[in-house]
Amino acid sequence: MNEKMKQVTKQITERFKARSNTQKGIILGGIFLFIAGFIFLTVMMSTPNLVPLYTNLSPQEAGQIQENLNSKGIANEVGDAGKTILVPEGQVNNLQVQLAAEGLPKSGNIDFSYFGEKSGFGITDKEFGVLEREATQTEIANLIKSINGVEDASVMITLPESSVWVNQEEEKASASVVLSLGDGARLNEDQVKALYHLVSKSVSNLPMENIVITDQYFNYYDLNHSGNANSSASKYEEQRKIKQDVERDLQRRVQQMLATIMGQDKVVATVTTDIDFTEEKREETIVEPVDKDNMKGIEISVERIRETFTGEGAAAGGVGGTGDQEVPTYPGAAGGSNGDYEKVEERINNEVNKIRKEIVESPYQIRDLGIQVMVEPPNPKKPESLPQERLDDIEQILSAIVRTSISKDVNNQLTDEQIQEKIFVSAQPFNGKPDAKPASTGIPIWIYITGGILLLIIILLIFLLSRKKRVEEDKGTIEEYEMETQQTYYVPDVNKEQGSEGTVRKEQLERMAKEKPEEFAKLVRTWLTEE
Repeated sequence: MNEKMKQVTKQITERFKARSNTQKGIILGGIFLFIAGFIFLTVMMSTPNLVPLYTNLSPQEAGQIQENLNSKGIANEVGDAGKTILVPEGQVNNLQVQLAAEGLPKSGNIDFSYFGEKSGFGITDKEFGVLEREATQTEIANLIKSINGVEDASVMITLPESSVWVNQEEEKASASVVLSLGDGARLNEDQVKALYHLVSKSVSNLPMENIVITDQYFNYYDLNHSGNANSSASKYEEQRKIKQDVERDLQRRVQQMLATIMGQDKVVATVTTDIDFTEEKREETIVEPVDKDNMKGIEISVERIRETFTGEGAAAGGVGGTGDQEVPTYPGAAGGSNGDYEKVEERINNEVNKIRKEIVESPYQIRDLGIQVMVEPPNPKKPESLPQERLDDIEQILSAIVRTSISKDVNNQLTDEQIQEKIFVSAQPFNGKPDAKPASTGIPIWIYITGGILLLIIILLIFLLSRKKRVEEDKGTIEEYEMETQQTYYVPDVNKEQGSEGTVRKEQLERMAKEKPEEFAKLVRTWLTEE
């Protein structure tokens, strides 16, 4: 057995030495790549796939769980800045059940279950109050965590001390809440209102004005102005976005319209706007006649009184109840000759139109608008290739866009000359046009590894096929030579003695070595291979 191994080793060594330097490099490189790929696959397959067991843990909870896993000899890692525990994928479900049975993770907070587990005698009212407040804070924090976007919450409640005096004014409770929001999370107005109501209704005698809510970035959330404390900054961002949207929309419309006329990459347009963000709310009460021409209303009631008197003596008059034997409050008689008396009284109630208007002026009105357009002539080297009539048409189009985009109150006061001042059209060649380059995508490293392994396999296959083909060619050459040898008629020298079969073959080999050295070398290699 040892002798055979030595022969095999000797043959392999001799064959390797017979190769050229290039072939030696290919063989050694293939062996090295094969060993490296085998080691890489072995390491990858032996490394367990770790998945999260618990997430959003506190450092105390993460330490307790990791200590328990280490004592059980279970592979684990800590990720996400100490907030996540990673374990092998196949053990997640079993570990969650086992750790839950052991009471892990322990947050260290006291909730209402504490009173059921450790209720008993010997606790004072002061201690009970502290535990009750701690349990309330924990439960409120757990409720706040259920809101989308809130990862963690801390609640601090301050309860007033009860007073024995009846006439003393009752103090109010207060609460402070610190939120830990997720990346990119932002609370809207409805969520902020829900937080205030949740905290206020969870604690007795806690008005909403005594609640303070902030996040980890010290942004204050007000009940009336939801969002962060810097509400002016948020309004600025909102107004800036609206302004950008309006300008982008107008610019796109102008660009599409002029590109249809002039061609793509021949037009560059920019739009600037001045938008009024004032929101006005007013109430108007208007009274106007029904008949505006005669300035009259509708007669809903008419009363006409007419009194006449004709006779001797003067008409009834004087001051009532001033003479002797006169009846009070009745006109007394006046001396004189024949008299005539007439009295006409008319009362008309008219109904007019009463109009009450509640007007809310919508914001986002465009008070001013400017459009700047640069057009490249059809032949950039000849500016006259773009006629003036085409530029006039472009100005007319832009004038119509400006007049229809500006608010009516401002538009009615603008003249054609003022509209033209808001438009600028220029024709000149474009020297620098941006070149659109396709985005380059990176190739993952596993593709390189897979490609290297495939390349190694292909090289080995090519080497084996070429070796097999060369052996077949050597065998064919030997067979052809033997056939030629058999067909050749050899006349031995008369002076020489006829030799044995071994002598004849030896002479044939010597002759072959002299006449066809390449075929003789192939024949020798074939014999060595067969041995």
